[in-house]
Amino acid sequence: MTATHTADTHASHGPAFPDPLPRIPLVWGPATYDSLSEQISAITERPQPYWWWPAFLISAALMVGGVIAATYLISTGVGVWGSNNPVNWAFDITNFVFWIGIGHAGTLISAILFLFRQKWRTSINRFAEAMTIFAVICAGIYPGIHVGRFWYAWFMFPLPNANGIFQNFRSALLWDLFAVSTYFTISLIFWYIGLIPDLATLRDRAEGRLRQVVFGVLSMGWRGSTRHWRHYEVAYLMLAGLSTPLVLSVHSVVSFDFATSLIPGWHTTIFPPYFVAGAIFGGFAMVLQCMIPARAVFKLENVVTVKHIDVMCKFIMATGTLVGYAYCMELFIAWFSGNPYEWQTFKDRAFTGEYVWAYWTMMICNLFIPQVFWVKWCRQTPWFVLIVVTFVNVGMWYERFVIIVQSLSHDLLPGSWGQFYPSWVDWLQMIGDFGLFFTLTLLFIRCLPMIAIAEVKGVLPMANPHGHPVPADKYLKGEDGQYPTADHAMAAEYGAPAHAPTEVRPSPVPVPAFIATPGGNGTPWGAVAEFANGTDLLAAAKATVAAGYTRVDAWTPFYVHGMKEAIGRSRSRLPLFTLAGALTGLTAAVAMQFYLMAYYYPTIVGGKEYRSWEAFVPIFFEMTVLFAGFFTLFALVGLCGLPRFFHPLDGHPTFNRTTQGGFFLTIEAKDAKFTADGARAFLTGLGGKHVAVVEA
Repeated sequence: MTATHTADTHASHGPAFPDPLPRIPLVWGPATYDSLSEQISAITERPQPYWWWPAFLISAALMVGGVIAATYLISTGVGVWGSNNPVNWAFDITNFVFWIGIGHAGTLISAILFLFRQKWRTSINRFAEAMTIFAVICAGIYPGIHVGRFWYAWFMFPLPNANGIFQNFRSALLWDLFAVSTYFTISLIFWYIGLIPDLATLRDRAEGRLRQVVFGVLSMGWRGSTRHWRHYEVAYLMLAGLSTPLVLSVHSVVSFDFATSLIPGWHTTIFPPYFVAGAIFGGFAMVLQCMIPARAVFKLENVVTVKHIDVMCKFIMATGTLVGYAYCMELFIAWFSGNPYEWQTFKDRAFTGEYVWAYWTMMICNLFIPQVFWVKWCRQTPWFVLIVVTFVNVGMWYERFVIIVQSLSHDLLPGSWGQFYPSWVDWLQMIGDFGLFFTLTLLFIRCLPMIAIAEVKGVLPMANPHGHPVPADKYLKGEDGQYPTADHAMAAEYGAPAHAPTEVRPSPVPVPAFIATPGGNGTPWGAVAEFANGTDLLAAAKATVAAGYTRVDAWTPFYVHGMKEAIGRSRSRLPLFTLAGALTGLTAAVAMQFYLMAYYYPTIVGGKEYRSWEAFVPIFFEMTVLFAGFFTLFALVGLCGLPRFFHPLDGHPTFNRTTQGGFFLTIEAKDAKFTADGARAFLTGLGGKHVAVVEA
């Protein structure tokens, strides 16, 4: 419809407005709900491709090398590292900060972009969330092994030692422990909650008994009812809201490890935003580094389109510019401050010192190379993007190396200056970390869906029940057979392959083997009918409620907007449980810290009084978020009536399609108006198919 036609049509109804600009679809090709389930689930169901075993064995070998290095370190001592005096932090903290930063992209994509309703995140968020967890696991190795005596690693936790002395809760290092552990826990909960609908899809498609049992237990009996979805959406929103300040605080707290010291190059207030921007910058680069090869190998160009890569490249360019600004500001502040020690440190770092090569490697990789993304072709060419993000990851590692090693090598006393030379244990441990990361990534790709199946279905044009679905054969091109814009044509060239799946493999068994078939005691549970799409289901639900039925529920493969209101579901009570968890965590943190630091083992640190609550604020925040996350998870399970491994609807011959592409409406026998014949006839009259009365 053109603007002229719009004006002619609506001339009598006021001023005309031009049509909005066309949007590039987030999923290309003749995609359907079933075809997406087939395409994404098949990656975990089919035998692993020929390249998987060599890649896995190489990654596992590198991981074993890291285990050998850690074992040798623990059995011998930290002296096997190249660390010395004054460079007593080197590769250990460099790798720790690097991996913590890598993990930030997952939470950003999942939480912050979800709050801003950015639908393009749906194709990449599950992979990014998994990457977050794996990166934090890689980072978590170092706090344990760099204490020197591994058997004293429990000193990191707020437990009394043999002398009855508790850890100092005012220490930035203890803040670090609480921040990282909370971040890992909340990320794991966020990831698992998002996986539940997809695990149910794998359960209903599983052929082997082992897969049926494993995915059945992990999905806890999820079946996609409106009752489930309304609590699920709220839980996801609550966790997104909790994770947003958490992702900003974690790397800020990590930066406190440096900023609280007096070492030149560390003692600066720019570190918290500097570290956060760098973490998002490096995290997005690592997501693309892993996603682009997986996209090509598994033929996911129609799901992870050029648009997704383009938007992520814009994030990298923006955050890279912020990081470059921070680099320049560090130099300016060091010069403008008039502090000779600070200026000498940065002059050595950038111009005259032993690590000039590392500094300019960092600058070139992080500031200059990402500027190529100003060019559209550079953002929309996957192989070129892969090269650029590889340089970014190298640059981000060198950034941490420069901050830590160079600053320590030139402290306040020129007589103590010294250079760091990494040992073979340093190199092997670092390589082992990358081996661990890629080993976990390959196992994730092999065992779990790397694309959020339910969320991607929800962004298809036909998923909006309030709009007009686009026919599958018109999805790529317009009615004239041409692409709407040049952008559409380019996206089609890279992201709409001819091999997009159109055939759907039917579910192998109507009822999973680990679920018992209803015995049929003659008592009806209710009536069920299947509908063609969400639009028809929404209309049928409204008609059913209007007819006087009250025990009505809808079952869908994704969250359908307006369905909860159509069947009269009230607002979820889950936020109350989240609030209760937050208050419980805050109360526990206040009680723990004040009791231990002010009464049980009173200690004056830095001239602060016993009850200096300002120093306790970081742990207040972390424990508040931690308990709120746990309460949200448990509330979701309880309010959804999970786990429930058997449901009377499992006996329906097609009901297991509800997690793939089926839309069902049920009327329970508990409804005062329910009769078997009447409900069956009513649902048939609404256009329902496979109408049946199932027994309890």
